[in-house]
Amino acid sequence: MNALAPQRQQRILEEVRRRGGVRVSDLVELLGVSDMTIRRDLDVLARRGLLHKVHGGATASIDHATDEPGFAAKSGRELQEKTAMARAAADLVEPGTAVGLSAGTTTWALARFLVSVPRLTVVTNSIPVAEVFYASGGTDQTVVLTGGVRTPSDALVGPVAMNTLRSLHLDQLFMGVHGMDLVRGYTTPNLVEAETNRALIDSSRQLVILADHTKWGVVGLSTFATLEETHVLITDSRLPVPVQELLAERVHRLVLTDADAVADDAQADAEPSALAAQGRSG
Repeated sequence: MNALAPQRQQRILEEVRRRGGVRVSDLVELLGVSDMTIRRDLDVLARRGLLHKVHGGATASIDHATDEPGFAAKSGRELQEKTAMARAAADLVEPGTAVGLSAGTTTWALARFLVSVPRLTVVTNSIPVAEVFYASGGTDQTVVLTGGVRTPSDALVGPVAMNTLRSLHLDQLFMGVHGMDLVRGYTTPNLVEAETNRALIDSSRQLVILADHTKWGVVGLSTFATLEETHVLITDSRLPVPVQELLAERVHRLVLTDADAVADDAQADAEPSALAAQGRSG
């Protein structure tokens, strides 16, 4: 299996989460790469807090209801899924509208697709999301950063953020989630962030949730919305089919994206670059 590093690391994470732990030798056989390559991948994933390295392999990180990974740790997870979902979400945005983007790495991925939408007004409680728009240098977009107290995931929460949101009216809200459950709905490990998320939802006419397949069955400390409140749920096709069917009955509209298509695009982009490099060296 000849895969790009992000694809390979994603497969490693899937194996660790599915089995609870893996051996280096098993991953070498599964992925068809060297022992050294696997160990480097495990080092990268361990530094991001996505797994625990042990002698001869790795074990899964244990998530608790109050665990709140930092932005850097979460940004390396499910890259292909986030990109596919962000593309689908961007297709829902029309020029000249007012949209909200909650904090999170999935909405951060979406922001990079929205910088080219003209006359857009963006309201966000995410420092990284705001920085994407500021760095783009666009002159026909308005970005409103709510203010508030910063969390480990770089969200701005609390009374200042909530007071700002109560006076605003958004056409759409795009929101990432920590966890998604049939009974408990959408959850977060941070109580104050749950209140701020609720304020974001109350200020919006349409709620669009972006949640990849790994969020299913994860339950954080506090619920901030039910599945039934979702106008559009964007997830990926790696979510088990029975779960897809359950969600389709609960949300107004379910959108399934193909993360493998993103991987194919990345491979296609990489091949001309490699050929060009060979041509220069030949």
